[in-house]
Amino acid sequence: MPTPNIVYILADDLGYGDLSCYNPASRIPTPHLDRLGSQGIRFTDAHASSSVCTPSRYSILTGRYCWRSSLRRSVLWPWDGPLIEPGRPTVAGLLRDHGYRTACIGKWHLGWQWVTHEGRPLEVGVGPGDYAGDHRRDLARQVDFTRPLRGGPVDHGFDTHFGIDVPNFPPYAWFEQDRLTALPTEWKPDAMFGFPGPMVAEWSLEAVMPEITRRAVRHIEQADEEPFFLYFALTAPHTPVVPTAEFRGRSRAGVYGDFVCQVDDAVGQVMAALERRGIAKNTVLIFTSDNGPEQLHLHYQGAYDRAREFRHYSMAHLRGAKRDTWEGGHRVPLIVRWPESTPTGTTCSRPVELGDFMATCADLIGAKLPPGAGSDGVSMLPLIEGRFDAPGREVLVHHSCDGRFALRRGDWVFIDGPSGGDVAEPDWLREERGYVAHAEPGELFNLKDDPSERVNQYRERSDLVSQMRALLQGVKGSDAAALERMAGPSSE
Repeated sequence: MPTPNIVYILADDLGYGDLSCYNPASRIPTPHLDRLGSQGIRFTDAHASSSVCTPSRYSILTGRYCWRSSLRRSVLWPWDGPLIEPGRPTVAGLLRDHGYRTACIGKWHLGWQWVTHEGRPLEVGVGPGDYAGDHRRDLARQVDFTRPLRGGPVDHGFDTHFGIDVPNFPPYAWFEQDRLTALPTEWKPDAMFGFPGPMVAEWSLEAVMPEITRRAVRHIEQADEEPFFLYFALTAPHTPVVPTAEFRGRSRAGVYGDFVCQVDDAVGQVMAALERRGIAKNTVLIFTSDNGPEQLHLHYQGAYDRAREFRHYSMAHLRGAKRDTWEGGHRVPLIVRWPESTPTGTTCSRPVELGDFMATCADLIGAKLPPGAGSDGVSMLPLIEGRFDAPGREVLVHHSCDGRFALRRGDWVFIDGPSGGDVAEPDWLREERGYVAHAEPGELFNLKDDPSERVNQYRERSDLVSQMRALLQGVKGSDAAALERMAGPSSE
């Protein structure tokens, strides 16, 4: 069997309940993703390693929990330096070392080494994860945008790169390889959504998704060497929520739902390009999301307001949303199609984590990971091939925006804090779903019996709490892969 191509499509802030193939009550039509699900495997217990995007992306590309890096909470903010450490093995580097042509198209959000007009590395002056908005706004004036940028995709295993940093962060400009394609000579107008800062003249927020989709399709159509790895990181349905005219009104879930329709269309275009090239059968096509849906009311309705008005629940039956350690913050749709190997139209209920990607790729190509590489990952290849009874991951660590931890083992999840919510749920939702306040210092839920995390068993199962707290401390302080091999299956 020839070595397969790999296309990894990462949506941004897409909820578990947004796709029709995951949530029959979804009010958003997703025909292309539904077809993809019918042609491959839908994982129903897949998790981002964090409930916000920078750390989950770090984990996807390195196979390592982000809280082991310098970023212990929150995300990178404008003008932060590179998060992936120099010399850190990445999945792109691994695949490139084994004959793949590697490309990154879309959102990066893992930092850059900006350079000042004096030719020195920009000193941010605040720690990773610290917002300090006014201070960061002023930093923009120190940056020399004519200089090459280090620490981006081409310094971490990608042969080619085109995209943006974050759709609502400056500079509002296109990045190609290690430079901006045009100088951001204007300042973003206040009426335009996003963090203040420099932008290229006539920058259009609506044009980002169409352009990166065109680039991804063109990359597949023009790829003259195989195998190839394409990391296609979408900017939707993250803010700014700006569906183009052809998608407006397609859903019954407001403008957010329309933007999800545009995500579905982008996936459909990638699928069509693979089919036109005649390489769909020998391509591992992966679709997932970096975390759960946005619940804050920014320039559009968040998940809770949307649920109340349209009865569309982006988190489906799960509790919580983006930023939270509850399931809705990090349980995400994950579909894998590899016609040469995956059984079609199947579901897998085994727990997996997006940080397993690097270990899976190594297994896929028969490569040995370098020492220390992908240390928190477990290969999903047996599951992708339909061997659902094969040994696999038994322990997962979840991490919230505020830096709270949770540990999953078997059917149980332990939240090491008084609440799994970084953001308060609205009272109407708590009443509707039967969420009851408690005074315990932590939370313990049985996800098999209580997938919506209504019944806190922290006090009743203090023995299990002690075990899981000790296991969490062990994972945080030790080599996670070795610890998982010792942990074995849960006896609960």
